[in-house]
Amino acid sequence: MNTSSSRPVVLCLSGHDPSGGAGLQADIEALMAQGCHAAPTVTALTVQNSVDVSDFRVLDSAWVLAQAEAVITDLPIAGVKLGMLGSVEMVDTVASILQRLPNVPVVCDPVLRAGGGGALGKDEVGYAMRERLLPLATVVTPNLPEARILAELPNGTADECAAKLLPFCQHLLITGGHGDEQEVHNRLYSRDGSSHTFTCDRLPGSYHGSGCTLASTLAGRLALGEATVEAVENALAYTWRTLRDADRSGKGQHFPRRLPLDFCD
Repeated sequence: MNTSSSRPVVLCLSGHDPSGGAGLQADIEALMAQGCHAAPTVTALTVQNSVDVSDFRVLDSAWVLAQAEAVITDLPIAGVKLGMLGSVEMVDTVASILQRLPNVPVVCDPVLRAGGGGALGKDEVGYAMRERLLPLATVVTPNLPEARILAELPNGTADECAAKLLPFCQHLLITGGHGDEQEVHNRLYSRDGSSHTFTCDRLPGSYHGSGCTLASTLAGRLALGEATVEAVENALAYTWRTLRDADRSGKGQHFPRRLPLDFCD
């Protein structure tokens, strides 16, 4: 029996989605596909499916701290992925956890809306994330609607949102796909003034858990030691493939296929 492990451990602080399309299950599957080990710490419970979210409950901070403490004191954390937090108090709780992990790459997915449009936190949660978590993150991965909330620019372009948010973070990846364009433009902005645009073909349909998939994959690629631009490019390519191969298990959005059918063969 091999008693050592070369798989990087990624601490995931996010919500539980009972449909399995998004949240921690998406994190686990995406990280497995990168050759990483996911350590999921539950921040919130949701009532949702492929159609929309109807309710959520943020866990008590002491429970979240206890979960994270158990993992941090036992496993070598090589990366962190942040997802749904749901309250200002949970933002503060997660910030205190990150203080325990200096020099570990952090990917922050500012989850404020479900794929179906339902709220997963009030706008003030986004503002708290901007002030307290973005400065601790390596890469922040909002879609354009989330970037507009974080930047307080309701009709802002990606460039305008980036100008407002870059003082808070090292790298900002604003994902596209929310308009009618035939090509999706995903833009990576860096505080040093550099920027990169990654384009891909627009796929038909809508998807549940695409943002979780991208952020957790990116956290895994950074944990594996990839440079930021390379990690972003690889994470975007993998996420696009999961959407291309997605299936519609329920009555609403498609679920990304994060693991191949023969994954366990």
